[in-house]
Amino acid sequence: MKSKAYRTVAIIVAHPDDEILWAGGIILNNPQWNFFINSLCRKNDENRSSKFYKVLKILNAQGIMGNLDDEPEQKPLNTLEVEQKILDLLPKKHFDLIITHSPFGEYTKHLRHEEIGKAVIMLWDKGEIDTNKLWAFAYEDGNKKYFPKAIENTPYFETLKKEIWIKKYNLITETYGFEKNSWEAKTTPKAEAFWVFNNPNDAIKFLNK
Repeated sequence: MKSKAYRTVAIIVAHPDDEILWAGGIILNNPQWNFFINSLCRKNDENRSSKFYKVLKILNAQGIMGNLDDEPEQKPLNTLEVEQKILDLLPKKHFDLIITHSPFGEYTKHLRHEEIGKAVIMLWDKGEIDTNKLWAFAYEDGNKKYFPKAIENTPYFETLKKEIWIKKYNLITETYGFEKNSWEAKTTPKAEAFWVFNNPNDAIKFLNK
């Protein structure tokens, strides 16, 4: 989708590479948008963080990283802690659009994705972040039966053009450096989908469904 409707767009994700996996097509299709990409984890991971900033340069985007706990055991984090980390890193300004994780995640199962999706919705509902619209990634993996894929019956679904998908795939394999037989490379969706919320009430209903 190419649109002039959005000028300032924030993408709030858990990890460096989530912005490409789940929204790379949107970013690449809309170079006229001003993107700010916020990765809440892996700031102190020199390998991942250096690659994240290389990706930002390629996308002509701004961004920042945090160091939210991301240990393999995925201990649940307090919602207020996640909310505060988002507020610490996100510019205090109005956005036309914020894109983030679904509170139900994109695959089975990553707590940080779910926690961040929930926290963004809660912050919007409390008026602590300012955006006209909120989009949440819409993917599922059939409870690990297949690689995550875009959910078709969503408000926004788009099959990416081949050249856009190749650019997206190259960012995952060449810039982020994931092997071609890696989960990330095999996952890289050829279609993207989003749940679309025009106001906080709709987002809260989705969260509580």
